[in-house]
Amino acid sequence: MIDLFLKYLRYERNRSELTVQRYEMSLRDFEAYFQSLEAGLDWASVDADIIRGWMESLMERGNIASTVNTGLSALRSFYRFALARKLVDRDPAHSLTGPKKAKPLPQFVRESEMDKLLDEEQWDDDFNNVRARTIIILLYEAGLRRAELIGLNDGDVDFAAGQLKVTGKRNKQRIVPFGEELARQLQHYIEVRDSKVGSTEGALFVEKNGKRITANRVYVTTRDSLAKVTTMKKRSPHVLRHSFATAMLNNGAGLESVRQLLGHESLETTEIYTHTTFEQLKRVYKDAHPRG
Repeated sequence: MIDLFLKYLRYERNRSELTVQRYEMSLRDFEAYFQSLEAGLDWASVDADIIRGWMESLMERGNIASTVNTGLSALRSFYRFALARKLVDRDPAHSLTGPKKAKPLPQFVRESEMDKLLDEEQWDDDFNNVRARTIIILLYEAGLRRAELIGLNDGDVDFAAGQLKVTGKRNKQRIVPFGEELARQLQHYIEVRDSKVGSTEGALFVEKNGKRITANRVYVTTRDSLAKVTTMKKRSPHVLRHSFATAMLNNGAGLESVRQLLGHESLETTEIYTHTTFEQLKRVYKDAHPRG
C-alpha cells in the first residue's frame, strides 16, 4: 500500500522527490510502530488512538512539532488515497490535530547591557551619535515600534507633560509617558539637529538632508549600537521593544499597564512577555540556588 501511494504522489500528483521521501519515512515509521504493538494490526485496523500514540512516541524521541505534523500530514494524505481506492473502509487520521508549534520567546537585551550601552561617556556630540543614542533610548524607554518612531513629529512630544502622542497600527493613537533621561536626550537631540540640519518639515527624526528618517536607517542604527554590548544575532528595533516590556514586568509593572503602553489590542499578545520573564527567573534560580 505504501508503494502504491508513493507512485501516486510521484506520477499523478507530481510531488517533489523530497516530499515523497519525507512521506515515505513517516509512513514506514508509523508502520513499524503499530506492528511493534503485537496486536495483529494492519493499515485497515489501526484507529485514532494508535496514531495519537505514535505521535507521542515521536515527541518522546525528541522530534519537534513541525516534524510530527509532517508525519500526520503524510498519514492523512495516505488514508485519503487508500479510502478513495477502497483499500481501507475508514480514515482514522482525518479528525486528528497535530501539536502546536512552539512560538519562539521574544529576545531582549539585559538591563545591565542597556545601562552599559547608554552610558553618556561613550557618545560624543556628532549628529549621528546624538541621533543614534536618542533612538536607542526612545525605543527602550517607550517601547515604540520602528514605524511609530519614524512617524513622530516635533508636535507629538509634550515636554511639559512628559508624554508622547504615538500613532500605532491602523492609525490608532496612544499616549506614552517618558522620564527625565529621555526628556533631556530629546531636547539635546533637537538642539543638535536644528543647528546641524535646519528645516525638518516637522519630522522629529531626520536624515542630514532634513527628510524624515528611513526605516533602514533606524534598523542599521539599532543593529550597530546593540552590537557594542551583545552578541545576539537579532539586534533589531523590535528587540528593544521586547526589552522595554521585559524590563517593565521584571520591575513590577502590571500586565494590563504594559499592554496599554505597547498598544496591544489583546492581553494575550502581551502575555508572551510573562514567559520571557519566567525563563529569566529560571536562569536566575539555576545560577543562584546551591541545588539548582
